[in-house]
Amino acid sequence: MAEKLTHPERYTITAALPYTNGPIHIGHLAGVYVPADIYARYLRLNGNDVAFVCGSDEHGVAISMKAKKEGITPKEVIDKYDGIIRKSFQEFGITFDNYSRTSREIHHKTASDFFVKLYEQGDFIEETTAQLYDEEAKQFLADRFVVGTCPKCGHEEAYGDQCENCGSTLNATDLINPKSTITGTVPTTKETKHWFLPLDRYEDFLKEWILVGHKSDWKPNVYGQCKSWIDDGLKPRAVTRDLDWGIPVPVEGGEGKVLYVWFDAPIGYISSTKEWAEREGKDWEPYWKDENTKLVHFIGKDNIVFHCIIFPAILKAHGDYILPENVPANEFLNLEGNKLSTSKNWAVWLHEYLEEFPDMQDVLRYTLTANAPETKDNDFTWKDFQARNNNELVAILGNFINRVVVLTNKYYEGIVPTPSEFSQVDKETLEQLRKFPEIISSSIERYRFREAGQELMNLARLGNKYLADEEPWKVIKQDEERVKTIMFVALQIATGLSVLSEPFLPFTSEKLKNILAINSEEAVSSWAEVSTKETLLPADHKINKAELLFRKIEDSEIQAQLDKLEATKKANENENKELMPQKDTITFDDFTKLDMRVGTIVEAEKMPKAKKLLVLKVDTGLDTRTIVSGIAESFTPEEIVGKKVTVLINLAPRALRGVESEGMILMTENADGKLVFVNPDEDGVGNGEGIS
Repeated sequence: MAEKLTHPERYTITAALPYTNGPIHIGHLAGVYVPADIYARYLRLNGNDVAFVCGSDEHGVAISMKAKKEGITPKEVIDKYDGIIRKSFQEFGITFDNYSRTSREIHHKTASDFFVKLYEQGDFIEETTAQLYDEEAKQFLADRFVVGTCPKCGHEEAYGDQCENCGSTLNATDLINPKSTITGTVPTTKETKHWFLPLDRYEDFLKEWILVGHKSDWKPNVYGQCKSWIDDGLKPRAVTRDLDWGIPVPVEGGEGKVLYVWFDAPIGYISSTKEWAEREGKDWEPYWKDENTKLVHFIGKDNIVFHCIIFPAILKAHGDYILPENVPANEFLNLEGNKLSTSKNWAVWLHEYLEEFPDMQDVLRYTLTANAPETKDNDFTWKDFQARNNNELVAILGNFINRVVVLTNKYYEGIVPTPSEFSQVDKETLEQLRKFPEIISSSIERYRFREAGQELMNLARLGNKYLADEEPWKVIKQDEERVKTIMFVALQIATGLSVLSEPFLPFTSEKLKNILAINSEEAVSSWAEVSTKETLLPADHKINKAELLFRKIEDSEIQAQLDKLEATKKANENENKELMPQKDTITFDDFTKLDMRVGTIVEAEKMPKAKKLLVLKVDTGLDTRTIVSGIAESFTPEEIVGKKVTVLINLAPRALRGVESEGMILMTENADGKLVFVNPDEDGVGNGEGIS
C-alpha cells in the first residue's frame, strides 16, 4: 500500500500537449487527460501545492499537413483547433492550472534558450547526412511527410518518425519503400546538415536512473519500452528539421531549419509553467528545479521514449532541472473494435459528445476510467457506455443517494436526525466508511485509476447494502428511534461520497454537495476528514430536496451513435474503394453485337458445394435457359424468383462446375457497395424485348 500523504508536497503534473491538427477524442481522454485530472484533483484535495500544466502543440508536421490538405495556413489551423480543444477541456472539467500554446513568444524564447545553452555547452554534434527528399515538392521529407513499411513490425503505413502499429520510434530513412505523403512519389536522398543530441553519451546515466532507480515503481509497459531502447544501444537523434513551420534554429547556420517538435514540445511544459507563475505572481523555478518537487508526466504509450529518454537527456544536459518521478503512460483505446483514427474520422469527438450528451460529462469520465487502457489496449463501445451509466451510476450511486435524500425529507423534513444507540452493524458500516479514503488513495498513488474508481463505487454499494439490510421504510412503523440512527449513518456515507467522488465525478460531486447543503463551515470539506472526523454531516443540519444525479440513457440514443459510426465506416470504404480501370476501347459495332433482353427468373437454387453460385432458370421470351450467376452471397434463391432482369443472351455458353451457363445476368453496385440487379422498367416490358 502506498504511503499516505501526511503533509503538503509540491507537484508538477504535465499532460501530453495535444496536436492542434484536430479536436480531442476519447482516446486522448482515456490515455492522458482524465487520469491526469483525477490525480491533480486528488492531490489538491489533500492540500498539496499543484501545478497542472498543458498546452497546444502547434509545431508538429501534422499541422503543416493539415494546412496543405485544407488549403489554409498553419496559423489558421492552429487557431481553429486550439479554440475547439481549449473550450472542450474547459466544459469537460479538466482543471489545468495553465493551458498554453507553443506558438506563444514565451515558449519560443524558452525553447530557443534551451537549444542555445546546450549548443554553447557542446552538447550537440553537427552532422551532414542523407535525408529523404521529394524532388517534385522540392522539400525534405521529415516525419509525417513520408510513409513506408516499418522495419520493426512490417506495418505498411508507418510514418517517418513513428510506427503507430508497434509504437517504435523511427527515422524517415529507416522506412522500407518510403513514399512522399505530399506528392505520392518515391523520394530520393539529399545531403543536409543537422544538429544531433548524442543520446549514447547519456546511456550510463539512463541505465542507472531508469533500469536501477525505477525498476519497481514504473509501470511494466513504460519500463519495458525504455529497457528495450537502452539495450539496443542509444544513438544520436536529430533535434532540428528542414521545415518552414516551427521555431527557427537560433544559431548560425540554422537558416531554413526549425527545432524538431520533439525537442520543443516537452519544453512547452516549462514555458506553460512560466506563463502560469507570471500570471499568479509565483516563482516558476521551484516547480522545475527543486529536488523536493515531484514531476509526473501523463502520456500515451507512443510518447514513452520522448518523455523517459530524450527529454530527460535534454534536462540532464541543461544541468539544473529535476527529472520525472513517474511517467504513468497508458496503452491505446480502440472504438467499437477498431483503432481510433483522426484522419478517418473514426472517433468519438469530445466537442460533439458535449453537444449530444449535455450535462453528462461525468458519465464519459466514469466509463473511460472504468475501462482505462492502463495495462493493455482496451475498447470503448457505446453499449458499455450505456451499461456503465444505467447499471452503475444510475442503479448504484444514484439510487443510493436518491433513497437517502427522499427518506430524509419524507421522515424529517430534510433535517439530519439525531441518532440513538449505534448497533454493531452501524459501527462496522461507519468504520468501513472511514477506511475508504485510504483505500482509494492507495490506488490513486499507484496510478491505478480504474481500481480507484471501482473502490468509490464500492462505497456506494456499501450504502445500498446497508439500506437494503436495515430497511428503514419497514422499521419506521415499529421503531422510529432506530430509523433515526439508520438515516444518520446513511447520510454519513452520502457525505463521504460527495467528497471522495470529486476527482472522478466532479460535476456529480458538486451536485451532491448542493443537495446535502454541505458547503457550510460545519460540514466535512477535505479528503482526510472523511477518515478522521467522527461526524461528517451533523444532526440538525438541513439538506435540500432530492434531484436525480444521473438519468437513464435510452437505446435510441445509443443507436444514433452506432448509426453515425456506421455512416463513417461506409464513407471510408467508399473513399478507399479502388475503381476498376477502364477496359480496352471498343467500337460502336462491337457494342451493337451485344444482345441484351428482358427476362424473368422462374427458378433458382444454390449450386452444391459452391459458396457464391446460384443456378437460375430464366425465361428470355425466346426460350427458358440456364444461367449460373455468382450472387449467392447477396441473394437467397427464394427472394429472386419472379424477378425481372437484364440478360446478355448471345454470350458463348460456358461450363461452370459441370453446369452449362447460357448467358449473363447484368448486375451493378449501389452507393453502399451492395450488389443490385440492372432492372428494366417493369411496366409494360415483356420478356424477350431488347434493351437499347
